[in-house]
Amino acid sequence: MPITRGQLARPAKATIWPTPALAGKPGRKLRNIPQQAGDHSSVVARRDRHTMKQIPKVHSLTGRIDLWLMIESFKAVKRNRGAAGVDKVSIDMFEANRDENLIALMRDLKTGKLKPRPLRRAYVPKDPDRKKFRPLGIPVVRDRVAQEVLRRLLAPIFEPTFHEASFGYIPKRNCHQAIERVLTFHHRGFRVVLDADIQAFFDNIPFRVIMAALAEKVADGNILRLVEKFLSAGVMENGVFKPTTVGTPQGGVFSPLLANIVLNRLDWELDAAGYVFARYADDFVILCRTHKQAQEARTFVKRVLEDLGLTLSPQKTKITTYGKGYEFLGFFLSSRSRRMRDSSVRKFKDRIRGLTVRKHNLDQYAIEKLNQVIRGTALFFAASFATNRWMFQKLDSWTRMRLRCMKLKRKNYNDNRRLRVAHFRRKLGLLTLEEFCTQRDRHGIARRVTPRRGATSVGVAR
Repeated sequence: MPITRGQLARPAKATIWPTPALAGKPGRKLRNIPQQAGDHSSVVARRDRHTMKQIPKVHSLTGRIDLWLMIESFKAVKRNRGAAGVDKVSIDMFEANRDENLIALMRDLKTGKLKPRPLRRAYVPKDPDRKKFRPLGIPVVRDRVAQEVLRRLLAPIFEPTFHEASFGYIPKRNCHQAIERVLTFHHRGFRVVLDADIQAFFDNIPFRVIMAALAEKVADGNILRLVEKFLSAGVMENGVFKPTTVGTPQGGVFSPLLANIVLNRLDWELDAAGYVFARYADDFVILCRTHKQAQEARTFVKRVLEDLGLTLSPQKTKITTYGKGYEFLGFFLSSRSRRMRDSSVRKFKDRIRGLTVRKHNLDQYAIEKLNQVIRGTALFFAASFATNRWMFQKLDSWTRMRLRCMKLKRKNYNDNRRLRVAHFRRKLGLLTLEEFCTQRDRHGIARRVTPRRGATSVGVAR
């Protein structure tokens, strides 16, 4: 059944739903001193009593599902690419009969007859040493499109209520903003850090907590039942079906949104208690002025997470200082430097090693693949606040050494004269990490640096 132009017309104007008033007065002073347990409970109860009850629940989300939303959701799934699920149907195979598949899926979503397929279990290494692995659940393409539809319906309702200190998987927020917020408060005197991490967060979120958080603002029973179906779809691992009774799968399209909805309660209770923090998904830090306040913050977080059925990871949660340094979102932050953490350096080197095997030929394809890795690493770690320039110089030198070995089939220091730095940039077009670094001029404007004794896009730096 072909889709006509009129069916694809985008709605003229979406309904804007009211959002809850945020707790606390704007511009209030952050004392970072938690209140007593009794006082805190009364604050949260008072906030809930005066704000939450004033929020009308959202009805009839099912009526907003139309062909335009289905096609836009499929385009988003296609952009993210991804492997096939248990049915082995790829995105290209699904797209071959896109119109028919989307119309059938839209009908199942509207009637509530959709039956999600089990997830395909896959494991990815958590560290460069490949000693720990993170379990992923890969849905089939049809279910990914359905989850994207649900995500687009739920996101406008919940995202305006998220705390300003939450930066994970929220439009126009990113890791760099989270780190900049942390550094700002470090300069204001918050030098003690509670580096917290929730143990197996995505695998341990109770279904009841997720559904209760959704039901606070959504009254469409069909949408709630669809979400519950996806959560309890189960996984297929080595041909064996395993039911799921807890957690939201890593790899699901709407899993990050559900995680933020659950942890939004933690954010606002920390805010009501006067804490300064920054959170990215399940990884967050609380900034304090003294070690005593950090200890109280740890106790406070444990109590809030217990109500959500979660716990802190004892191995990853610790109290440290900005002077000693700590790891956060891929960086090692301290009063002396803001550089790549050691595991990120090892991961970068492992990727370069995989592309510069000595028995392979050094050709333009190899340079293009290397440039992809270098560009991706530099765009993340060459932030304006980072101090990675010296480390980038060493990594660039190490990468060129690997290429010399690949070209000449040996490792010899004298080969530096045969293949000089300018040759890699001028003849081969190799990028460098250092050329992505920035520094502020006397007017405060961030500009790209000129690599020292290295090749640039216009020549060789002297």
